[in-house]
Amino acid sequence: MKHQLITNLAFTVSVWALLAGAAAADTVGPSGEAATPTSKITVDDSQTATLKSKGLKAALLWHDQSDFVNAVTAGAKDEFARTGIQIVATTSAGFDSAKQASDVETALALKPNIILSLPLDPVASAAAFKKAKDAGVKLVFLSNLPKDYKQPADYAAIVTDDLYQMGKHAADALAASVGKKGKVGYIFHDASYYVTNQRDQAFKDTIKKDYPDMQVVAEAGISDPARAQEIAAAMLLKNPDLAGIYVTWSGPAEGVLSALRAAGNKTTKLVTLDLSEPIALDMVKGGNVTAIVADEAYELGRAMAAVGERAALGADNPPFVVAPALTVTKDTVAEGWQKSLHKDAPASLLAK
Repeated sequence: MKHQLITNLAFTVSVWALLAGAAAADTVGPSGEAATPTSKITVDDSQTATLKSKGLKAALLWHDQSDFVNAVTAGAKDEFARTGIQIVATTSAGFDSAKQASDVETALALKPNIILSLPLDPVASAAAFKKAKDAGVKLVFLSNLPKDYKQPADYAAIVTDDLYQMGKHAADALAASVGKKGKVGYIFHDASYYVTNQRDQAFKDTIKKDYPDMQVVAEAGISDPARAQEIAAAMLLKNPDLAGIYVTWSGPAEGVLSALRAAGNKTTKLVTLDLSEPIALDMVKGGNVTAIVADEAYELGRAMAAVGERAALGADNPPFVVAPALTVTKDTVAEGWQKSLHKDAPASLLAK
C-alpha cells in the first residue's frame, strides 16, 4: 500500500517542516491541529435523509493509482452511495501537478458539490483548487494542504493516518519480537514532511520511553528508496549485532531486506509501515520481517466522504481527522489486508 501516497509524494513535493519539538504522544496536523478520530465523523439518519433529497454530486480527484487509493475510493464510494450522492468524476493525476489542475477544471464542469483530493504541491494546488472553493465546492483533503488555506473557510478538513500511533505500533511490534532488549537500527525519512516525520519520531520516542533495554545505536536518513540497500548494508557492516531495524515505509524496506539477505543475516528483525506484498511474503515465510503497521485506508475514504457530506449540510467539522493504525503479523495477514484495504490479501500470502 500506502502509502504509495507517501512513497512517491515525498519525493515530488516539499510540504511543511515538522513542527519544532513535536515529540508529543499525539498526532498533530501540519499546523499543529489536534487530531479527531474518524469514528467521531458520522452522518446520522436525519442528515442522510436530507442529503438524499438534495441530489448532490461529488468528484474524487486523486494523486495516483494504487491499492491504497483504491481502498480510499471504495470507502468514499460506499459512504456516498449510502447518502445518495452521485460520483461524477474519479481521476488520477499520476503525481503530476499540472494534470491535477486540469482534473480540477474538468471536474468543475460537472458541477460537483464535494471534492475529495490529495493536493500534490502546496503552491500549485492552492491555485488549482481556488476556482472550486470560490464556487462553494466543499473540499476535503487527504494528508496534504494547499498553501495558506484556512479551515473552515477554504476547506472542510484534512483526513490522514493516526501518525503517532503508527510509529508506536511499530516500536511495540519490534520490541515484542526481540524480547524487549538489544540494539536497534533506525532508518528514517530524510525530508520535511509531517506525515512521515511524525511516524518516524514516534517509533524512536517509544523505544526510548517504554523499552529501557533497547537502544537505537545506528541511524540513517533516506530520501531516495533506491539507496535503501546501500544504506542498510553500511549500517549492518558497522553494526552486525543489531537485534532489529525500523524502516520508514515499505518501499525502502524492500531494499533493507535485500541487504539483510545479501549479508546472510537471518536474525535481525525488521519492522516497517504500509502494506507491501514482498515485505509481507518474507513475514509469512518466517523471514526477517516481524510486522507491518498499516492504516485503515477504507476508513480514510469513508471519513473523507462523511466530512464532505457534513460540510454540504452546513455542519461543523474538526480540522484534522485521523484513521486508526493496525499491526499486521504473519498470523493476521488476511484480516489485516481486509481491515486496511477492504480486499483479499494476495494469494501468495495465503498459500499454505
